Amino acid sequence: MKIKEIIDALEEFAPLSLQETYDNAGLITGSPDDEFKAAILAIDTTEDVVDEAVKKGANLIISHHPIIFSGLKKLNGKNYIERTIIKAIKNDIAIYAAHTNMDNVYSGVNAQICKKLALKNCKILSAQKAVLKKLVTFVPVEHADTVRKAVFEAGAGHIGNYDSCSYNLSGKGSFRALEGSNPFVGKQGEIHFEDEIRFETIFPKYKQSQIIKALLNSHPYEEVAYDIYPLDNTYEKTGAGMIGELEKALPEKDFFDIIKKVFNISCIRHTELLNKDIKRVAICGGSGSFLLSDAIKQSADIFISGDFKYHQFFDAEKRIIIADIGHYESEQYTKELFYDILTKKFPTFAFYFSEINTNPVKYY
Repeated sequence: MKIKEIIDALEEFAPLSLQETYDNAGLITGSPDDEFKAAILAIDTTEDVVDEAVKKGANLIISHHPIIFSGLKKLNGKNYIERTIIKAIKNDIAIYAAHTNMDNVYSGVNAQICKKLALKNCKILSAQKAVLKKLVTFVPVEHADTVRKAVFEAGAGHIGNYDSCSYNLSGKGSFRALEGSNPFVGKQGEIHFEDEIRFETIFPKYKQSQIIKALLNSHPYEEVAYDIYPLDNTYEKTGAGMIGELEKALPEKDFFDIIKKVFNISCIRHTELLNKDIKRVAICGGSGSFLLSDAIKQSADIFISGDFKYHQFFDAEKRIIIADIGHYESEQYTKELFYDILTKKFPTFAFYFSEINTNPVKYY
């Protein structure tokens, strides 16, 4: 099996098109055509993690954070980034990162945190806009079911908790087959009218190529007429952060004890306690301060994330509790997410959890 197959599985789950503009997710070193031996699953790629891969006979490191965010102008080992890249290349180890694309997908990093905290009724905290498109095509009546089925199976037609969503309108299409054509119905040189179904459905734009492929392969016409419209709707299945509810409201300090246990931490940086039970919980793995206003708008009792700056704690204004548990700490379960995705598809291949704690922040 080639490394490309591992990459395809990860990007089917979290397409690269979902990453933020500043990000550098994807294959950073190595060739996708190399044979896959084994993989190390990590939060960061460092020199120690590369050494770990060599020791375990792995030729792929899958990390959450990219080792390279901006372009490298030189590779002479002057910093840990350059040294890590050099060591990986020397040992024929590919490095792949799934970062904000894994954050922004519905079942990704933040859903993993919600699962650990046993939250219910979870949804995206800040849903993305302009992710959806509409497909409109015209199909002979007797072939409409076949085309619909193929397009739905390719990933179109999902709205909330419903699938196979479409609108269908009967009408007549017309065309004239010219010289060199091979019409499915009608004759060359004659205008033909055909009873057709106008079939409309929506899809996330990152699935466009597979949906159009399914349409063209299932449609009987030699030339398939279709339109694609961009939509400005919010898409509730992609975006930043998540919000959910505890099964039962808990006193603040009791819930803090749960946070410490779940994330294996000894301290939490937080705002003033508000002396009320916690029920609605907003979370964001990594640096989530930009979502504080969304957590407040959606009536969260607490917002769990990392990397809050001093003055940002004032923004809570006694309307919410900010619980800063640390960047690495909030994303530590991403390794388990990688493992679940890959072992379901490739159960006989070796995927090792990195044993290296790459957290650069220490507590005394």
